[in-house]
Amino acid sequence: MAHNHSHSDKYKNYNKSFVLGISLNVIYIIIEVIYGIIVNSLALIADAGHNLSDVLGLLLAWGASYLVTKKPTRKYTYGFKKSTVLAAFLNALILLVAIGGIIWEAINRFGKPLSINGNIVIIVAGIGVLINGITAFLFFSGRKNDLNIRGAFLHMAADTGISFGVVLVGFVLTFTKYYWLDPAISILIGILIFLSTWELLKDSVNLALDAVPENIKTEEVENYFYQNTSIKDFHDLHIWAMSTTETALTVHVVVEGNYERNKIINKISEDLHNKFGIVHTTIQIEDLQQEKCTQNSI
Repeated sequence: MAHNHSHSDKYKNYNKSFVLGISLNVIYIIIEVIYGIIVNSLALIADAGHNLSDVLGLLLAWGASYLVTKKPTRKYTYGFKKSTVLAAFLNALILLVAIGGIIWEAINRFGKPLSINGNIVIIVAGIGVLINGITAFLFFSGRKNDLNIRGAFLHMAADTGISFGVVLVGFVLTFTKYYWLDPAISILIGILIFLSTWELLKDSVNLALDAVPENIKTEEVENYFYQNTSIKDFHDLHIWAMSTTETALTVHVVVEGNYERNKIINKISEDLHNKFGIVHTTIQIEDLQQEKCTQNSI
């Protein structure tokens, strides 16, 4: 049995992105809460609550992105790479709690709509469009390859759209007295957050349960082994995520006749990396004759 690491130990550093994104959002949360109270806008306060959940989410994602670079220990022999999956899962849970609070308060507000200064809502929400848009852009490049970073990006991208929606509400309230729009938009905010959160929750739970990552098709990996002329058979194939960016695979392969063990292992590992992005492989070589003897003795 042998294993191969075909990946680099280097991870993209998002420290500056996290510091800037968190700082901008904390400042914006303070602005939203102050003016939301002043003008009685639940939409602003609800958005501030969601932004607070995003700051917590960014802190989780930041902590996980740091832990993933730590070296393995005697107790954690894989290191702390799985912390990125845990962070993505907790991010989703935090958002779900925020959704419940927003919708509950909005329903209560329907019976007692309050007058709202539309101009202030426009200005404050407009600042949110800018801040959330900048923060989302900071994580744009990593959204496809890292579920942890994707969680951060989705939160901020959703916030950008939500803040834009609040701007539109402000325009309506400037010229009308449809104050019920404020809690209505708050409920819409909750629904939009849920839709953007569901996929994140589902993917993070799957990875936590060691499911095959979405970007890898088990059938295609199996076909690779079936079509490899050096391999007569294979079994005990397992594929799982070590983190939100790294995939591992273990397999027993059966070969016949003379072979160079290391050459076969290196070729399989290289192919799995190039074809499927699997970076950590553990391969056990078994001889066909020994396999037949074992089966006959059973």
